[in-house]
Amino acid sequence: MEQIGRRVFLYDFYGELLTDHQKEVYGDVVLNDMSLGEIARERGISRQGVHDMIKRCDRILAGYEEKLHLVERFLKTKEDVRLISDLSDHHDPDHAEEILTQIHSISGRILEEL
Repeated sequence: MEQIGRRVFLYDFYGELLTDHQKEVYGDVVLNDMSLGEIARERGISRQGVHDMIKRCDRILAGYEEKLHLVERFLKTKEDVRLISDLSDHHDPDHAEEILTQIHSISGRILEEL
């Protein structure tokens, strides 16, 4: 997963576990696409301080993901739902039983993971 997309998912899932200050600064980088210099000027801290905080937040959020795997599970479930959607959209009456078996298998896997 690309770095920006990964940061957005980590922030969405675990951002509330950061301090308010960390959430604000990290959110400015991840959600508002602000540069380190812009954030530093706006908050009255050094650019290096912003950089260090972003790195620290990256480590904190990655640590939560290593332990909880919420983003990984979400992305896997999203892919499974996409597969079910594709199977149901492109159904061939001659293969209906096979398609239903696949849908049943995928949906069972989703339910087990929830």
